[in-house]
Amino acid sequence: MHRTAFAFNLRTLAVAALVLMLAIMASAQSERVIYSFTGGSDGGLPYGGVISDANGNLYGTTFLGGANSAGTVFELTQNSGGVWTETVLYSFSFSSTDGALPTSGLVFDAKGNLYGLTLSGGPSARGTIFELSPGANGLWTEKILYSFAGGSDGSAPFTASLALDSSGNLYGLTQDGGIYGFGTVFELVAGSNATWNKNILHSFSGGNDGANPYGEALTLDAAGNVYGTTPSAGLHDYGVIFELVRGANGNWTEKVLHAFAGASDGSASLGGLVFDASGNLYGNSLYSVFELTPGSNGIWTEKVLHRFEGGRDGAYPGSALTFDGRGRLYGTTSAGGAHRGTVFKLTPGENGTWTEGILHRFASTGGDGVFPGFAGLVVGANGHLYGTTSQGGASNNGAVFEVIP
Repeated sequence: MHRTAFAFNLRTLAVAALVLMLAIMASAQSERVIYSFTGGSDGGLPYGGVISDANGNLYGTTFLGGANSAGTVFELTQNSGGVWTETVLYSFSFSSTDGALPTSGLVFDAKGNLYGLTLSGGPSARGTIFELSPGANGLWTEKILYSFAGGSDGSAPFTASLALDSSGNLYGLTQDGGIYGFGTVFELVAGSNATWNKNILHSFSGGNDGANPYGEALTLDAAGNVYGTTPSAGLHDYGVIFELVRGANGNWTEKVLHAFAGASDGSASLGGLVFDASGNLYGNSLYSVFELTPGSNGIWTEKVLHRFEGGRDGAYPGSALTFDGRGRLYGTTSAGGAHRGTVFKLTPGENGTWTEGILHRFASTGGDGVFPGFAGLVVGANGHLYGTTSQGGASNNGAVFEVIP
């Protein structure tokens, strides 16, 4: 090879290597762990995501750890130097009067109270719904609003988070129990004298209506109808997207909006659904992100917006999706990337097309987190994304991370 050409090729390779290195560095710098759980008194294994208050503080739960090793509710606050400090607001206990092993994220009401679910605890050890109320002295008080009894009542509420309507009523799912044993959709209605009443809106039969909702969150429309997914059963046995319509007499009717068919259509995944301003629904199947559009005849049409290829593109999207103010969708995959999951962005373009971008690939070493949580991401007031990983971090007990999109 001619010396000039050889020198040119070396310079070309050097520039290409520099560009690649800078791209890798930029990718690595877009994510940082703001807190690593130790698995001790501070908690461990956060399966749910985090939510943010008006001041930018983050709130979530851990499945284990705390003072009684039964899980925690925590708050993360940021100081002027950018360092985040964790405060345990409540430690659950393995007792008949308390909940234990919280799996869900949290939801705020208008008064600043927090609501969530535990997988176990209560007199029947079938799970609970709890409220955490702030006090004037910075202490929080926990109250068990309902304890599941199993059987037809439902049990094991493994839900990304509860849904809250404008009247302060709570909605959620149990993966087991109900009339047929395939799980339930329930409503918890706030009554007088701080009492709460639970109604079962639907018991899944394991047939065309779906079965065993696991990890999903419910979504409400402006009319108070309830939307969700199940990962199994349905017409093709790949799960369904359903709507529950409130009737004038207080009864609820389930309508299947889409039955997943497998193959290129995929199957229902974890996380739940999110509405856009036009009333379209968005969610994840096992291999893709989809949009569900209502028609004038009551028929909904599914469209796949992005199909994950595995590898560096990510695989198995398992979280709820999140919109930002510019109509972009954010979510996570539980695999792919650098083997341990990704944070991705979908940007809408012309003619109904969407473009995927990977914001972060979780490393196989686990220092930046491993396996992002199924409750999805929250967009902070600063426009940054916050989420959890159920494993990884400094002690391999999970982490809370920040991504700059």
